[in-house]
Amino acid sequence: MRPFAFVLSSLALSLSAAFSAQAQTPAAPAAAAPAERPATEFPYTPGLDPSAMDRTADPCVDFYQYACGGWKTHNPIPADQARWSVYGKLAQDNQRYLWGILESLAQQKEGRTSAQQKIGDYFGACMDEKAIEARGAEPLKPWLDQIAAIKTTRDLPAVLARLQLAFRDSDLLFGFGSGQDFADSTRVIAFASGGGLGLPDRDSYLKTDDKSKDIRAKYVAHVARTFELLGESKDAAARDAAKVMEIETALAKATLTRVEKRDPHKLDHKMSFAQVQALTPNFDWKAYLASMDVPRTVQFNVTEPAFFKEVSRQLKANDVAAVKTYLRWHVAQLMSSSLSKNFDDEHFAFYSKTLRGIEQQRPRWKRCVGLVDNQLGEALGQEFTSRAFSPELKEKALKMTRQIEVAMKDDIESLDWMSPATKKRAQEKLAAIVNKIGYPDKWRDYSAYDVQARDFAGNVLRGNTFEARRQLAKIGKPLDRSEWSMTPPTVNAYFDPQMNDINFPAGVLQPPLFDPKMDDAPNYGNTGGTIGHELTHAFDDEGRQFDAKGNLKDWWTKEDAKAFQERAQCIVDQYAQYVVVDDIKINSKLTLGEDVADLGGLILAWVAWKQEMASMPQQASQGLRDGLTPEQRFFVGNAQWACENDRPENQRLHAMTDPHSPGKFRVNGLVVNMPQFQAAFQCKAGQPMVAAKACRVW
Repeated sequence: MRPFAFVLSSLALSLSAAFSAQAQTPAAPAAAAPAERPATEFPYTPGLDPSAMDRTADPCVDFYQYACGGWKTHNPIPADQARWSVYGKLAQDNQRYLWGILESLAQQKEGRTSAQQKIGDYFGACMDEKAIEARGAEPLKPWLDQIAAIKTTRDLPAVLARLQLAFRDSDLLFGFGSGQDFADSTRVIAFASGGGLGLPDRDSYLKTDDKSKDIRAKYVAHVARTFELLGESKDAAARDAAKVMEIETALAKATLTRVEKRDPHKLDHKMSFAQVQALTPNFDWKAYLASMDVPRTVQFNVTEPAFFKEVSRQLKANDVAAVKTYLRWHVAQLMSSSLSKNFDDEHFAFYSKTLRGIEQQRPRWKRCVGLVDNQLGEALGQEFTSRAFSPELKEKALKMTRQIEVAMKDDIESLDWMSPATKKRAQEKLAAIVNKIGYPDKWRDYSAYDVQARDFAGNVLRGNTFEARRQLAKIGKPLDRSEWSMTPPTVNAYFDPQMNDINFPAGVLQPPLFDPKMDDAPNYGNTGGTIGHELTHAFDDEGRQFDAKGNLKDWWTKEDAKAFQERAQCIVDQYAQYVVVDDIKINSKLTLGEDVADLGGLILAWVAWKQEMASMPQQASQGLRDGLTPEQRFFVGNAQWACENDRPENQRLHAMTDPHSPGKFRVNGLVVNMPQFQAAFQCKAGQPMVAAKACRVW
């Protein structure tokens, strides 16, 4: 039920960011963790940290090791993390600060605003493990009863609609929500999209290597154990788990690959109600939409028609009992984290430990802060930004953004491979981009969301329904271009090609990623590179297909499009050679947009920084600092955002699902193409950080 948004992902993903090339075993053992407690202020980490470097490494041989080797040694992966990175550490620092805010509001009973009451009571209910344990699986019963009441396939659509409303992010059987029309970005229409899988990707069901087969076997065993927790015998649970796997495998075969989904044209299939019904004759859309309160007169975009044909085939091929089995499994796993410890532990054992190598469950406070941010993010964001994001900080970020936009404008004009006609359209698109910094201009209204102090599972479900209804209500209404798709505390950023805006939440504009105390060189390398990255997404292989108004429209001449594709292919060929883990190489067709944005963003940041230094000759003429020239500090400052350690299980998962390359190659893969880097460190032809054939798109 999540809304459809064709958002090009950011410099790093907030929960599952870019990951490193090989599992690292830090030389220093993990120290005993101190007793955890909420924070009242942020710990300061400088934007360029000399202790994070490995000065014994040759920057012209492995720049990532030179910039991040010390960090990797001294930052082993915590037991509750799949990977550990500079981004992840800042996200945890933000969470610890939010923990202090939420704990105070949970204890306070008088004088709270409505928003403070909701986030405080939600957090308090989430932290009450004794009450959650006492309820056991009780919160599941109403939903299992609804599934049990299904007698024929005619009963399914209304029940499925209620389940999707309550489990908004589930894509249960399929996804349904609202989204901007690809052809007219001012229109919000209904989107029906693929879904229905319990494993991370369609390839998880189809790959034939031993690792994939092992994961599938462990998944089926996990599904069976969950059915046993629901009260089934071991034999019945095994049969039901096999049926779930059978249905999901059929759906996976009909699902587009992640690379295919990078092409918006393959997701653009507008249909009327009659056409959707004809596509899926075994599913009653009239009953489904009535339960969703969505009129049949709306226009649909069915992103994967072949998938919906398969849904209809599965509903005909399987009896009602099989469909109910499938639904019971998905509802149970979706609610596992809101139930007693036996359900929660079983869910963790497969989805975190088996799939990602995480050794232990995150502390309760982290999970609860994350849930508040997920379901009441703008209410929490008001508290965060009022304390941690000043108008001066916002203006600094805006100034840098405008400078990098000027650099992009000049870059477009100077291109020798783009015709004047296409340049004109590119400049129009660039000029139309909206910069969103810190937080929304208008805060979300949560008054319709009922949060109760002693009902954790109910709060989660009501929050899902609140957001699902909010998204569905957009269908047929004018587009609200002021809306954000990330919450203010998020350590992330993104570009939305249909909105044609770049978005930098307050959470990502904190040290060490953006450090007001630091000299300009590392700040332009780090935050400037991030801004340039998001800006370049407007012109990467996906973003370039949308015009200045956010419409899916070809504004390129054939010759210019061919020239772009040739330059992009250089990036594809380069990254396809990099090994992630074992014998798994980067799927460079999947990571192309991020790789293009990484390189283009750093080039733009360099140009903007040099222009800034030209206006500040005193700073530009400064000598060595921390043993580094200003140019060297620019590149080290950029590289240190990507310092990380990663588990091999997580690396394998992300090689299949993540559109970002591993952190090592998000550093080394850039500098090999930059003569500015080679001059800064006096690298010579033939050294590893000097490409024989340099790639450049923007």
